Amino acid sequence: MSPTLVRHQLPHSGSMRCDGPHAPARSRERTRDWAEIQERMLVPLYEATYDRLGVGPGTRLLGLGCGSGLALLLAAARGAQVSGVDADETRLELARERLTPDGMPEHTRVVSGGLEAAAPGDAPFNVVTAFHPVGCVSTIEGLTTSLTAAAGLAERGSAVVLGGWGPVERCATAGVLRVAQRLADPPSDYVVGSTGWLPSGRDDLEDLADRAGLRPDGSGRVTCPFGYADMASAVRGLLSTGLFDAALEVAEQRQVEKELAEALHPHQRADGTVWMPNVFRYLIARTR
Repeated sequence: MSPTLVRHQLPHSGSMRCDGPHAPARSRERTRDWAEIQERMLVPLYEATYDRLGVGPGTRLLGLGCGSGLALLLAAARGAQVSGVDADETRLELARERLTPDGMPEHTRVVSGGLEAAAPGDAPFNVVTAFHPVGCVSTIEGLTTSLTAAAGLAERGSAVVLGGWGPVERCATAGVLRVAQRLADPPSDYVVGSTGWLPSGRDDLEDLADRAGLRPDGSGRVTCPFGYADMASAVRGLLSTGLFDAALEVAEQRQVEKELAEALHPHQRADGTVWMPNVFRYLIARTR
């Protein structure tokens, strides 16, 4: 099964909005920033769950919110057959480049349609991932619907991986992301159109699994530090997540960047690098 990448209206978690005449260019720029700066910050989360599940040959993996495809690429490197869905067309373009040998598009299907377009032709999926942290999606209801639909494309007992932020006191980036909350008016919440950040509750992942009709089957924590070469890279990387989009709608970009840099200043080291230790949590659930 060749890689399948499908444009699907999943809840946004870091997907950029496209408003105004210069929006497509901004979207492409932020997509590149995401792929080149920010996306790698979650590699420890991807690798830890793949190790735990034994992802490799025989794995048929569906990535919800696959973005620019790094998590899919890591799974494919282990021998897995991978498919991905995402709402952001610019990120899917990058994912196609990464997953298609020699950039030949005939080996990858990019379909504008429902999640069912990602269904494998030969056998159901046996792993589904939703790595984008709960607390960064627009609606829990929308994510629940996507997970329920994805579970219907998977074998009974298949693993479904849910990702989330760890305890606030163990996530240095939490204080920085509160800038987005403060600048947004009204503050971002789980409402349609919001891409803001909210602190994770202790049982958020279990509650989400229950809503989607999944059975919890273990969890873990992973250290995912956010490290940047300099302040400019840190600002660009964090803006690429989409978590500041609500703030950018009500404040000038210069102001958002200035206040973001001020919040990052305590995390800048003597050599100019920016370092923020974080802990992420994952839940392994099973389809019924």
